[in-house]
Amino acid sequence: MILKDLSPTPPFVHGKMPMAHRFRGFLPVVIDVECGGFNPNTDALLEIGAVLVEIQADGTLLPGEGWRYHVKPFEGANIEAASLAVNGIDPYHPLRPALSEKEALTRMFQEVRKAMKGNDCTRAVLVGHNAMFDLNFLNAAVARTDIKRNPFHPFSSFDTATLAGVAYGQTVLAKALQAAGIEWDSSQAHSALYDAQRTAELFCKICNAFRRKTT
Repeated sequence: MILKDLSPTPPFVHGKMPMAHRFRGFLPVVIDVECGGFNPNTDALLEIGAVLVEIQADGTLLPGEGWRYHVKPFEGANIEAASLAVNGIDPYHPLRPALSEKEALTRMFQEVRKAMKGNDCTRAVLVGHNAMFDLNFLNAAVARTDIKRNPFHPFSSFDTATLAGVAYGQTVLAKALQAAGIEWDSSQAHSALYDAQRTAELFCKICNAFRRKTT
């Protein structure tokens, strides 16, 4: 498969392409959430994985620093046994280092805003595999906790399920990674950070295939 880059050549600053010029002011941040169900308004948010995307001097993208936050179920949250069977989370384990939703989001948003400043970006954009699922849970948690400074765009996102469907003909994460030649360990699946890291690799590989050659 040959993918042609049709994007304009962005300006370089001190030999490095600012991320702001790659995605018109957006900083892509890969997010994966593990939850107690599928309804973002009623079901518990249990874990968040976040991975930054970094840009190199030649314009290629690479996965950057990542974080994982264990989250306490909000008061009255619904938790489906079937969901716990899939993600393997025990929400009430005494040794689980869980934070409240507000504390987890506050910590993550601080890191994202720091990266936005360093990349001259005005907004973060969520990258996810079936991104609206993760974005809906993120937005619902922001609304519950009344956080005023959410760095993420409320409805724009990059969906790697769509991108992989176009590039490789695969929309399931494990199969898309296999088609892209990226390692996938099913025993680590449904860890929010692991899934976010693999999704970041997939996103970067597809974006790099469309990158304008600078040499």
